[in-house]
Order: sequence, then C-alpha cells, then structure tokens
Amino acid sequence: MVVLESYSMSSIRHSGKRAGLLRELDRLGRRILFGTVSETYRTCGQPACACHHGGPKHGPHLLVSYRGERGKTTGYHVPQTLADTVRDGVAAWQRFQQVARTLADLNREHAWRRSTTRRAR
Repeated sequence: MVVLESYSMSSIRHSGKRAGLLRELDRLGRRILFGTVSETYRTCGQPACACHHGGPKHGPHLLVSYRGERGKTTGYHVPQTLADTVRDGVAAWQRFQQVARTLADLNREHAWRRSTTRRAR
C-alpha cells in the first residue's frame, strides 16, 4: 500500500510537470522558426565609400541557415524590420528542443516506472 501511495504522489508530480511542459511547447510552437541566425557585414559596390578604406562595413545583414530537405544547407535573407521577430523565433526553436527533450525524459521515466510496477504485481 505504501508503494502505491508513493507511486501515486510521484505520478501526480510527473503529471503536473508534464502538463506544464506541454503548455510551454504550445506557447513556443506559435513562435518557432527553424534555423540559425548569422550576421554579416559587407563592403558595397562604390569604390569611394568608407567601407573600402578602413571605415565600418555595411550591416548587419541577417541570414537564417538550415539543413534543407535533401540534407544541403540552405537559408534566406532576413529584412531588418523582421530581425527581432526572427531572432525570437530561432531562440524559441532552441527552447522548444530543450523542453521536448525534458518531456521525452519524463515519458521514459514514467514508462520504466509503469513497467517495474507491473512486474512487481
């Protein structure tokens, strides 16, 4: 009887944490963008511009790169007006992966516990 009560409390805690993680995945899922953001600074096509003579280069130019369907790296340019949105979306993707891993670990632990409880009967 004590083992069952302990299992129930553990199961309740597990269930609560799992529900919280699922809610977070739902929130993140509304913002995620797959890829990695990089910034580049470039020289322009005007030879007289300061960027060709030791002055600051033009930028930042934002790019998102990711592995495409055939395994090749591809990407797209990000307009400056969307820079913050894209950075947030890529950060949300990274957090989404962390939360999904935690959820997978909880599911594995729960499956092992259930398996052990069934064998003990």
